[in-house]
Amino acid sequence: MLTKTTHPDRAQLYADMSPHNLTPLWEVLHALVPQQPKTPCVPAHWKYDEVRPFLMRAGAAITAEEAIRRVLILENPALRGLSCITQSLYAGLQLILPGEVAPSHRHTQSALRFIVEGSGAYTAVDGEKTTMQPGDFIITPKWTWHDHGHEGSDPMVWLDGLDIPTIRFFDAGFAENDSRSSQEISKPEGASFAAYGHNMAPVRGDSPFGNTSPIFSYPYARTREALHTLERSEKMDAWDGFKLRYTNPLTGGSPMPTMQTFMQLLPPGFKGSPYRQTDGAVFSVVEGSGQALIESHHGSYTFEFSKRDHFVVPSWHTLRLLSQEGCVLFSYSDRPIQQALGIHKEERLVS
Repeated sequence: MLTKTTHPDRAQLYADMSPHNLTPLWEVLHALVPQQPKTPCVPAHWKYDEVRPFLMRAGAAITAEEAIRRVLILENPALRGLSCITQSLYAGLQLILPGEVAPSHRHTQSALRFIVEGSGAYTAVDGEKTTMQPGDFIITPKWTWHDHGHEGSDPMVWLDGLDIPTIRFFDAGFAENDSRSSQEISKPEGASFAAYGHNMAPVRGDSPFGNTSPIFSYPYARTREALHTLERSEKMDAWDGFKLRYTNPLTGGSPMPTMQTFMQLLPPGFKGSPYRQTDGAVFSVVEGSGQALIESHHGSYTFEFSKRDHFVVPSWHTLRLLSQEGCVLFSYSDRPIQQALGIHKEERLVS
């Protein structure tokens, strides 16, 4: 935007060159190259008890087959209409009802599923099916056929996290619908974990999903056990409590090229120190309750979160986590992209 006190000669220059699709850098340089990140995104909190009734109404209004994916998007309040929770990440809550099938398709975008409620549903990826339980983290690698089905008796809800805005930024998105509603299952359940999940890998052959983890299901039972072991054996971190990142067993890096995922345990009475980072993060509350205290150029926010709630902390917002009863939090961010570009930054502050 041009300044209101533009010199008359400059104003005429701007007006004359505008039809030639030219604009002066010096008028916008401060906004293009800021002294520190000033994202338009704002913190937001979705209480599950308030969101769930809308999911159930959506279940009555449209079938999973009609919708392709019956999902309510968690839109950042400052980015309404853009279908994103941060400028690089998408989040939504998907509902599948007993007996339904969300038909098979594939796309360039990488996706994660984090199971929020219910059991008995499954997702199938390139011929392998995995049954989903609350707290499980499941990957749909880019350009793999995938469908979802429900063989249980109660509604099933999970968090969808995708890199849709990132792929849109690069104008690199492709998608294809399958001719089948459900793909043929050609591998036994657990095949990918058997091949890659025991600190071992097949002698020959590359990862079936390129730079995405060859394991596409990370059960919560194993994750919770790892957190408990960490709690008993390691010193607690003053900022994160006990926090682990999910990994690609072949590389030790992120399980997906565009999104990093984490699970952390905050013990009872936890009063975390504040920190900020350039990767905005989306949180899903797995167990317990607590507070997220957030400071930014937008103002101050306090989120009183409980089990199955979701909240977002945008880039370079100072976050402090507290929990009186203790809690477990899942989160994901665009950190792998920032690390690949060498722009990721984190500051751990003293409270």
